[in-house]
Amino acid sequence: MPDTETSIDVLNVKEPRSVARKFLARPQREGVGAVVRRSIGRFELKYFDPFLVLDEFSVAAPAGFPDHPHRGFETVTYMLQGAVTHEDFEGHKGTIATGDLQWMTAGRGIVHSEMPAAQGIQKGLQLWINLSSKNKMIEPRYQEIQSKDIAEAARDGVKVRVIAGEALGTESPVYTRTPTMYLDFTLRPGAHLQQPIPASWNAFVYILEGEGIFGGSRTSPTVSAHHLLLLGQSGDGLEVWNKSSKPLRFILVGGKPLGEPLVQFGPFVMNTQEEIDQTIEDFENYTNGFEKARDWRSEAALDLGF
Repeated sequence: MPDTETSIDVLNVKEPRSVARKFLARPQREGVGAVVRRSIGRFELKYFDPFLVLDEFSVAAPAGFPDHPHRGFETVTYMLQGAVTHEDFEGHKGTIATGDLQWMTAGRGIVHSEMPAAQGIQKGLQLWINLSSKNKMIEPRYQEIQSKDIAEAARDGVKVRVIAGEALGTESPVYTRTPTMYLDFTLRPGAHLQQPIPASWNAFVYILEGEGIFGGSRTSPTVSAHHLLLLGQSGDGLEVWNKSSKPLRFILVGGKPLGEPLVQFGPFVMNTQEEIDQTIEDFENYTNGFEKARDWRSEAALDLGF
């Protein structure tokens, strides 16, 4: 057990947020043969404004996520291991590999596929972020960043990859329509972290590897991998200790709540039932943003017989 402790407190957290709720994300089937650990978007936690879904996914060919639609929100795919090829009906195609990021704004409508691009098991995180009513019907767009270009900082036993927002004086270039922070932290044994969180934002932690102590007391119980920690509203940041003999890796995600009505029907997320009904009609009739879906099938899905 380490007997020394280092600290990061560039922007001192005066009142750490406590852990309000804790969930273990258990494996479940999703897509075609894929396995996900869903922590947000499950029956105990349908919505954590502005976050709709958080999946830690694991997939190996021929399983995957063949052609499917989205409207009204953004998907953020962050690869932890392996690679995934994505295609959409606009002709956009590419591969995101270990450490790469894809921030996709579905907006008024997109149909795409996400399929394994390498041998063995591919692993990653996918986060769904809701869009405000004024942004739900905007044109789709992508922000893609290779691993080598993701902003990073390291100090005193703490390393961070800044997917969105700012940490340790380093800022991400990603533009977030719904104000969002997304930070990938690794703490060496003995390290201590204080990370500010904007007031009024909802925030959570998802643990990827190791175990740590989260909240305002270093004597709190340790929490291990695959747990989601919802942080309380009161406080100005997150405080974490790694008192184990192994590295601790987790993501810290926060976002400004939209405070708007929400109606979800699978991959469609709008503000009213009438808008959902219209979305289903648009998709079934190939109109109002889904015109190109009529004759499109992804190459990956066709190759695998989907």
